Amino acid sequence: MFNKLSEFFYLKAFINIIITASKTIIYTEVLNNKGVVSSYEETFQTKYFSLDMLSYIEYFTKETPFFYVAILDNSISQGCIPVCSKNEIAYFHDMSTSEYKCFDKKWTYYTSTNHLYEIEKSYEKVGLDFIYSPFVVLHFFFKDKINSSLALFILIEEEAISLSVFNKSELLYGEYIDINIELPSEELLLLDDLEVDEINIHEEETIDLDDLDSIDEIDDFGDIADLDSIEEIEEFAESKDVEEELAETEEEMEHALEEEPDGLNEDYQRFVLIQSAINEFYKNEKFTSEFIENTYIADAIGVSRDLKKYLEEEMFLNVYVRHINLAHEVCSLAKMELA
Repeated sequence: MFNKLSEFFYLKAFINIIITASKTIIYTEVLNNKGVVSSYEETFQTKYFSLDMLSYIEYFTKETPFFYVAILDNSISQGCIPVCSKNEIAYFHDMSTSEYKCFDKKWTYYTSTNHLYEIEKSYEKVGLDFIYSPFVVLHFFFKDKINSSLALFILIEEEAISLSVFNKSELLYGEYIDINIELPSEELLLLDDLEVDEINIHEEETIDLDDLDSIDEIDDFGDIADLDSIEEIEEFAESKDVEEELAETEEEMEHALEEEPDGLNEDYQRFVLIQSAINEFYKNEKFTSEFIENTYIADAIGVSRDLKKYLEEEMFLNVYVRHINLAHEVCSLAKMELA
């Protein structure tokens, strides 16, 4: 009772951390009992915790006793599987070096125990309250489509791809892909032969979807407040239907035309890795495979139109893209968790 009364008079600070290949983004929202008072975003040119980050975070934590620090998991040893039963989990993944949690009593996401320990040690001066799996972020970002359709859902980050297949809220397959892995030699040959001039950008149409505003406790990954409660919360923002295509702007066209070949190659590499994962889904008898027609991409970095082109022309998929701000989504989930 006292804590609830105190929260009414004090501000709350939600501090959200996203680590990329070369930088760290810290997004903070300050709230009172009526809603968001202010928001701040700062980028640090390092992926390692620094004194500058500590000073920046302490600026907010010293202002109120009610602050919460969340981070997006970037372990390369994470993933998700389509079961929750302990008797079935081992059939899909050896959890002896992982921490895991069942989501909505339907599927399980996991991450490396060692990675959780490393994160805790790195941020021990500020303390971490939550760590989110990118699969959880992806699920809530496309919640409307995941609950109503059979489709492939993809989160694109700078160095990683979180990929999952859902059939009306039932997870069929999931994989976390490090894009720095070496491609097979035959795929590298195809990549070298790819000519930028073969792609006519003027013929492409990009489908953008409205952004949605959008954990596990470090000390005990499995004992975090039940995420099932979040499932019962109604959609916190309305999104435009993904089938609605938006016209390309002149600025987007110019940007596409100016793209370097390296960007093209990165998107081709992403395509090859996605294609390989879907082949595994179709061929591996562990998974209940269904033919995929639609793909929804949450794009956190601004990939070129070429990835969409490859998926549509080489895999005959209907591809829809929605831009995502990961720091905002993590913040939204943290606020929902504490509502």
